Amino acid sequence: MFNKKEIFLVSLTIIIFAFLMNLSSSLIENWQTFLFSIITVAIVILGNIFAKKITAYRLDSEIEMQLWETGKYPLFPQRKSPKSFPMGAVLPIISKIIFFPFNTFFWMASMVFDVRPRIFRGAKRHGLYTFSEMTEYHIGLIAASGIAINLIFSIIGYFLGFPLFSRLNIYFAFFNIIPLSELDGNKIFFGSKLLWSFLASLILIGMLSQF
Repeated sequence: MFNKKEIFLVSLTIIIFAFLMNLSSSLIENWQTFLFSIITVAIVILGNIFAKKITAYRLDSEIEMQLWETGKYPLFPQRKSPKSFPMGAVLPIISKIIFFPFNTFFWMASMVFDVRPRIFRGAKRHGLYTFSEMTEYHIGLIAASGIAINLIFSIIGYFLGFPLFSRLNIYFAFFNIIPLSELDGNKIFFGSKLLWSFLASLILIGMLSQF
């Protein structure tokens, strides 16, 4: 379900998030807290990813997680491939500087996904010429499933008395629902504005409950 590149990027993202959560404390003296943060962040991120991979599989497709990168316009138009900027790795660090007093509030939308149809399996169910591409609606459903599981996790954490876990899931969903670039929010928005509005409303309610 995960290739080597995905394992590396997901692990890197988890470590970065856990480190930023504990930046205001001594990691050496509070290594147990840091370990707990890694486990908590891992559940939040992996829950989101597994939900999307399962949904993609149900829609006869597969996804590959990637670091969110933004393209740069080349200085010379004749260049075919402008360099990309690892926004998913840099923006969390920059946002942590801005929101330093808030330990668990920083930019958490670091990964995006590419989707491709499983043609052989899809053709068997839908016909070869009727399932050669994924629609924006299907892609939106895949992205929405990750947001939905984070909302469910947040509710579970709230009622079980795990406020940190609940808060992280809401924050993660909040940043990923933003309709920007290749983030999940943009995929959901163009797939179904009604679905995006519904999820955004739930996330807003969850955000307001944190204050």
